[in-house]
Amino acid sequence: TPNDYLSKVGVQWMGPIYHLLGLTTAVIQSTAGDPNRGSYIYDPDYRSADDRLQHLRPVTRRDAYLADITYGTNNEFGFDYLRDNMVQDLSQRSQRELFFAIVDEVDNILIDEARTPLIISGQAQESSDYYQQFAMLMPRLQASTSKEEADGDYVVDEKDKVVTLTEAGIEKLQDWLGISNLYSPEYFELAPYMDNALRASVLFKRDRDYIVRNDEVIIVDEFTGRLMEGRRYSEGLHQAIEAKEGVKVQRESLTLATITFQNYFRMYAKLAGMTGTAETEKEEFGKIYDLDVVVIPTNVPVIRDDMPDYVYRTGRFKFDAVVNEILDSHQQGQPVLVGTVAIETSEFLSSLLQRRGIPHNVLNAKNHEREALIIAQAGQPGAVTIATNMAGRGVDILLGGNPEGIARENLRRAGHDLTDIDPDLWEQALADATAEAETNRQQVLEAGGLHVVGTERHEARRIDNQLRGRAGRQGDPGSSRFFVALDDDLMRRFGGERVAGLMQRMGVEDNMPLEHGMVSKSIENAQGRVEGYNFDIRKHVLEFDDVVNKQREVIYDQRRRILSEPTLRPTVLGMVGSQIERLVQTFAVVEEDEERDLAGLQGALTAIFPLPDHVTVESWQSMATDQIQDQLEDYGEAYYDMRAQANGAGLLRQFGDEGLTLANLRERGDPFHAVVYSRVLSHLSGTIDEDVARLPLRQLPVETQEAVAAGVTEGAALYRDRLVMVRAVDERWVRHLTDLDSLREGIGLRAFAQIQPLVAYKKEAYEMFQELMGSIESDIVHAIFKVDVVRQQQPVRRVMQTNRGSNGDGQQTQRRSGVDLGRNDPCWCGSGKKYKHCHMRSDRAGTSSAKQPAAAGSGTQPATTRTKRRRSKR
Repeated sequence: TPNDYLSKVGVQWMGPIYHLLGLTTAVIQSTAGDPNRGSYIYDPDYRSADDRLQHLRPVTRRDAYLADITYGTNNEFGFDYLRDNMVQDLSQRSQRELFFAIVDEVDNILIDEARTPLIISGQAQESSDYYQQFAMLMPRLQASTSKEEADGDYVVDEKDKVVTLTEAGIEKLQDWLGISNLYSPEYFELAPYMDNALRASVLFKRDRDYIVRNDEVIIVDEFTGRLMEGRRYSEGLHQAIEAKEGVKVQRESLTLATITFQNYFRMYAKLAGMTGTAETEKEEFGKIYDLDVVVIPTNVPVIRDDMPDYVYRTGRFKFDAVVNEILDSHQQGQPVLVGTVAIETSEFLSSLLQRRGIPHNVLNAKNHEREALIIAQAGQPGAVTIATNMAGRGVDILLGGNPEGIARENLRRAGHDLTDIDPDLWEQALADATAEAETNRQQVLEAGGLHVVGTERHEARRIDNQLRGRAGRQGDPGSSRFFVALDDDLMRRFGGERVAGLMQRMGVEDNMPLEHGMVSKSIENAQGRVEGYNFDIRKHVLEFDDVVNKQREVIYDQRRRILSEPTLRPTVLGMVGSQIERLVQTFAVVEEDEERDLAGLQGALTAIFPLPDHVTVESWQSMATDQIQDQLEDYGEAYYDMRAQANGAGLLRQFGDEGLTLANLRERGDPFHAVVYSRVLSHLSGTIDEDVARLPLRQLPVETQEAVAAGVTEGAALYRDRLVMVRAVDERWVRHLTDLDSLREGIGLRAFAQIQPLVAYKKEAYEMFQELMGSIESDIVHAIFKVDVVRQQQPVRRVMQTNRGSNGDGQQTQRRSGVDLGRNDPCWCGSGKKYKHCHMRSDRAGTSSAKQPAAAGSGTQPATTRTKRRRSKR
C-alpha cells in the first residue's frame, strides 16, 4: 500500500475474514529505519493499550513476513529486501522468497515513484564547509528574465527542471571565490557543491518540496503530500538544502545498496494491482511490467457533474474566484473539498478563507496526524476541507459524515477511554451518531452532494481524476471544477503562450474566466506531453538500472551462497588456486630468452601466506613452472587445514576452560555459536541427548568429544570464511556502486563523441564488474590466512540511513571489525582520523565511549599480520 495507515486499516478490516478462513495476516509499519519494530500480526484475542492498534499483536519482522498475507508499504518492502542482502547471517533475514505481490494504488507506486530509487546509505566523511559557502553566494545571483537570450547569471528550464549557470554567473562566482577558472582540475571538487547549491536555491522550495521542523529538513512526497521522515536526497543535495535553510548540515553519505521499485516488483513471480486511474498509463504498465489494464465498470452509474475548467490570466484573480466558489457552496450547505498541489498553496488559500470568515480544515503533510478524522467528516453540511493531493488517503468522504468517527469524537470529548469503553455506551453513542449523520446526509443530497474544487491542474491526468473521483461515489450526486491560471507551473511550462494569445484576441478581462473547448484541449495536450516526458525519464532510469540490476543479482546470489553453504573450504581453496595460478603466470611464465622472476613470485606469495623453510627460490630453480604451481596449491591446502585445526583446538580449550556445554552453544543464538553448534550437530548424526547436552564439554564421552572437536574446528573455519568473504564482497560492492554513480554522472558527455551513452555505460559497467569480481577474490585470498576466530564482546554498531534518491532517490548497521587495526589505519568509527588519533587509546584501555555492552559474540583477529580496513569515500 502507499502508506502505513492503509496497511494497518487493511489488516484490521480483512484480518477477521482471513482468520475465519484459517489464514494468518500481518502488517509492517515504517519505524524511521529501525527494522526491529513496527511489525504486528492479527490476533482477535489481543487487546492493545492503543485503540488504533486493536487486535494487532507485536511480533518480529521475520514472523510478520512468515504470515500467509503481509500488508506493508512499498518503501518498507524494498528496504527490507536490501537489508536482507546485507546481513551477516541468514537467520537475520526477514523476507521469504518474493512470490505474489498485490499493489494498492498501483499507478502511484509503480509509476509515480518509479523514478525514485531506494538507497541504503552509510555515513562517509564529515560534511564540507563548501556547502555553507555556496549557500551564501547563490542568493546573490540573478535569474535570466528572457528565454531567448540569457541576460542573468543562470537560466532555469522549467520543463526539464534544470538550472544552468551562464558565463556571467560563472565569472561572478570566480570573482567571489578568488579563483581564475572554476572548472580547472585543481578546483574540480567545487563543481558538485556549486551545482547542488544552485539547485537547492532555485529549484527546491520550502513548504512545497520539503519542510523544516525541529531544525531538520524533511522531504514532502510530491505525489501524496506526505512527509518522508528519515529519507534524504542523495549526492549532496540534501546537505545543500540544509545549508540553504541554515540548519545543521549532516554528514555526507555513501551508497551501500540501491534498487528501483521497477526492478524490485519485477522480481515477484506474480504481480497484480488495483487503482481507479490506470487507463491513461496502460502503455507503461504493458511495456515495463507486462501487465494488462482491465477497466471494471462502476457498481452504480456515476452522476457527478464534471464542469469545464475556468482559466484566468493570473493566479491572483484565480484564487479570488476559488474563494467565491467555496463561499457559494458553503452557504448552500454543500460540503467542499479543495485540492492543491503544494503545502504553500494550501496555507495561502487557508489565509484567504480566514479573511472571509469561512470555517475550514487544512489537510497537508504538516498536520497529517488528524488526516483520518478530517477526511471522515469532510462530507458534513457546509464543511470545507483543503487537501494537498488525495491519492491513497484511504478514507471515503461519506455524505453527512462518518457515524463511527462522529461517535469516537463525541466520546473523546466526554472524557471516555476508547480502549476500555463499555459496549452498551459505545452502541448508544454509535446509534446517536448514525441518526445525526443520516439527517446531515439528506441535507447534503438536497444541496447537490460533495463539490470538488481543483486550484490547478496536476502534471498527470490521473492525479486530477483521483481528486475528482472523491465526489459522486456509489451513485451519490456531486460536482467538480478546476481553476487554472496562465502562471500555474503546468501552463507556464507547456503551452501557456497559446492560451494567452487566444485570451488576448478575445479581449478577455483579467478577472473574467475563459471557458472554451480549445483551452481544455490545450491543457490535456500539455498533460499528455508531461506524461510522455515522465515516461521517457522512467524508461531511461530503468534502462540504466537494469545494468546494475544484473550485477546486483550476481552479487546478492554470491552472498546468499556464502551464507548458506555448509562448508566454504572448496570455494576458498579454488580462489587460492586461482590467485596462485595468476601469480605464477605473471612471474614464472616467460619467453624463451627471458628469466623467470622467482624472487618476485616469492615476494608476492608471502603477502598471501608464509612459505615454509624448504620452499625457496633456490628449490624452484630446478622445477618446471607447473610443478611450482602444483606445489604451492598443495601447500595452500595444507596450510588452510593446519590453521583450521589450530584455531579449532584453541577455541575448544577456551570452551573447556569456561565449562561450556552443548546446551550453552545451542542457546547463545548469535551467528558464531549457531554455526559452530550446527556443525557439531552434523557430526552427532543430528541428535543430542538432553542430559548429554547439559554436561561440560570435558565430561562428555570420548567419542562425543571427538565429534564436538571436529564440529568446532569446521564451524570456526566456516564462520571465519563467511566473515572474510562477505566483508570482501560488501566493501568492494559499496565501492563499485560509488564508481557506477560517478560513471553515470558523466556518461551523457559521450553523446558529444557520437557515442550512445547507454551503450557506453553498459560496456564500461561490465568491464568494471569484471574487475570487481577479480578484486573480491584477491581480497579474500589475501585476508583468509591472516584471520582467526576469537570469542569477544559483540561488535560496536553504527546506524545508517534509509534514503530516497534525489531524482526521483536505507538502514543498515555496520559493525566494527574484530581485525586489529594498525596505528595509522583509518579509525573504525568512520571519523576519517587515524586510529592512533581517535579510538586507539580508549579501545586498548577497554573504555571506548562508542562501545556498548552486549552479549558475547564473536569476531575476527589476525594471527600474524595486521589487516587494514579500507573505506570507500564518495
